[in-house]
Amino acid sequence: MRYYTYFPGCSSAHGGAKAYDLSAQAVAQALDIELIELEDWNCCGSTPYTSVDELASYCCSARNLALAEKRGFELVTPCSACYVVLNRTNSALKEYPETKAKVDEALAAGDLKYHGTVKVRHLLDALANDFSRDQITSKVKVDIGGLKVAPYYGCQVVRPGPGFDHPEFPLSLDRLIESLGAEATPFPLKARCCGGSLIIPEEDLALELIYKLLSNASSNGAECIVTVCPLCQTNLDAYQGRINKKFKTSFNLPILFFTQLMGLAFGVENKALGLEKCVIPADKVLARYATK
Repeated sequence: MRYYTYFPGCSSAHGGAKAYDLSAQAVAQALDIELIELEDWNCCGSTPYTSVDELASYCCSARNLALAEKRGFELVTPCSACYVVLNRTNSALKEYPETKAKVDEALAAGDLKYHGTVKVRHLLDALANDFSRDQITSKVKVDIGGLKVAPYYGCQVVRPGPGFDHPEFPLSLDRLIESLGAEATPFPLKARCCGGSLIIPEEDLALELIYKLLSNASSNGAECIVTVCPLCQTNLDAYQGRINKKFKTSFNLPILFFTQLMGLAFGVENKALGLEKCVIPADKVLARYATK
């Protein structure tokens, strides 16, 4: 049994990415992992909030780190934004003494202290690198051979620091897909931005970025796209209708979380993976594989 402190993040725990949390828990059980949810966690500090009030964001983030430090395990999150923000806070507290002093003061008001010992990891890193290919393959119960999957990392999880994969040509998700028996299709734009939260203030710009991703994946034969980021999943899944209207296309690509694909291969039931929560139905593509 492996133990990690688990930080689900607002999107996975309470937002539109609930299927991510469900499938992560199902996969963890199959791999004899215990994801121990961080008790009394709060928002990571969020990327937009960081640009509005950097110090307040650091304080929010540091509170989670201080709580996790008491546990003594590595802190794992499925959210790429949470991964970046928590690690950014870790770095800032080490590099900027004045900032650390102000954050320490805020933590002390809540009877907390952070010593900087927590290692923050993305769930992809833990599942792809803490388990060998043989260990993953040994858990496969459903043959998904022939399924063509575009591995989409997004722009945050592969940023240079702290980094567990190449920032431009990552392969950890590709290898994980192949260890499940599926085919990782070529996807040159696998680490490009989906537009993120720009979909709200700058919709046209974000739709252009999403269009390029869908077009690139589709032109390389992908039957579905698998991602590691809640916001990427929402953008690529929920906005295909607008993309098709704007660019006169007919995309109908299911956008799955990588944990949903793992659970599918592990023989986990559809409901436990939240597959019904996809905006673009995955039924047709997965009909020959999914467990009812």
